Amino acid sequence: MRVTVFGATGMLGKALVRQWDNKGDEVTGLGSAQADIRDPAQVERAIQQSKPDCVVLSAAYTDVDGCERNPDMASAVNTGGAVNVARAAANAGARLLFVSTDYVFDGTKSTPYETGDPRNPISAYGRSKAEAEEKILSILPDACIVRTSWLFGPGGKCFPDTILKLAATRPELEVVNDQRGCPTYTLDLADAIVALCKSEARGIVHCTNRGECSWYDFAVEIMHQAGLKTVVHPTTSDKFVRPAPRPKYSVLSSASLAKYGIEMRPWQQTLPDYLVERAQFERIQTT
Repeated sequence: MRVTVFGATGMLGKALVRQWDNKGDEVTGLGSAQADIRDPAQVERAIQQSKPDCVVLSAAYTDVDGCERNPDMASAVNTGGAVNVARAAANAGARLLFVSTDYVFDGTKSTPYETGDPRNPISAYGRSKAEAEEKILSILPDACIVRTSWLFGPGGKCFPDTILKLAATRPELEVVNDQRGCPTYTLDLADAIVALCKSEARGIVHCTNRGECSWYDFAVEIMHQAGLKTVVHPTTSDKFVRPAPRPKYSVLSSASLAKYGIEMRPWQQTLPDYLVERAQFERIQTT
């Protein structure tokens, strides 16, 4: 299989290229320096040159608060860029897998979101991704939309990395306990995306590690598995006011993923791997 990954220099993109390399497939990884997805000519040229069977779009403007401050940028990258990639993939006769987010939902449910639940984003980031989903499916009805959540992994800015850096300098931390979601490890997600591409998956698929928790629960488990003594205290979102609102509950149902015979492990089981990978990455950075 020939695969082209847009966003290959990002946290998920690096994992995708690595996992596809391990499978022996022919993968072309493109960062914004090689192809700015906001420029349709660059996207078209990149796909014509790489001649992929499948295109994976993991490139995005993922700074949620940054998107709220600059919604035009969010729209240009996350919506306009997605449209450019979808059109180029359609022109080349390639399949498309688009990485989306739990933030397309408003967080008012108390049971896991199904793929058919209505989109109702409450932030500029969520709106840009929801609009991208709709426009992609109008261009490529057989595209695969993979929604994921609370992504973390080595070599990128993520919640566990932030918590571990804070714990290195503070005896106590406060973390919000009134937002619930599904932590998802990049390497596990990459494996699932590879499997979905090989299965020629289409439609919307929810793809996260198993289990749900609050950010507070997540932080407590990180401290436990890292063997750190920093005390974590629960707090509420109104104590940490941020530019962009977050869904209170954005747990994604795994039913759509199970239809493809894919089952991701519980998020707690991914943390030992993350801690090892993070340590290796830090050693590389300091040598």
